[in-house]
Amino acid sequence: MVILDNVQEIVVKFSKSNTTLAIAESCTGGYISNMITNISGASKVFERGIVCYSNLSKSTLLNVDPDDIVKHGAVSEIVAKQLANNIRELSNVTIGIGVTGIAGPTGGTPEKPVGLVYIGFSTKKETIVEKHQFNVSRITFKRKVFEKVLTLLQNVF
Repeated sequence: MVILDNVQEIVVKFSKSNTTLAIAESCTGGYISNMITNISGASKVFERGIVCYSNLSKSTLLNVDPDDIVKHGAVSEIVAKQLANNIRELSNVTIGIGVTGIAGPTGGTPEKPVGLVYIGFSTKKETIVEKHQFNVSRITFKRKVFEKVLTLLQNVF
């Protein structure tokens, strides 16, 4: 499977450079962490993955500001940024990833449609957030988000 080959390459690169990773997943429900841990040796680079599906878990486990969730919604750039930055800091790793979105097929609104996802990518230097829209099934949505995360990780070096 080509995707697992890409994960293997990232694990090898990160191992050689002592780069470590932690992920906070909401809408992907652990899919990204699962795919990374399918690779032998991932434990050298993957510190933890947290599924923070509820708003309460985002606040209590990852220190996302509850006022930001109320003001902007759980599916927002500011929440993705906090997820990525906070998982990195709390885990003491090189890179933090935060993912929040609406996998569907229900739950969307005109302002935040089904398939919307924000992916946060945090290093000590900066935290960026990408916004994507995927008009696909729920399972395909998770795969598409994972592929975007892989691209971010591949571009670290």
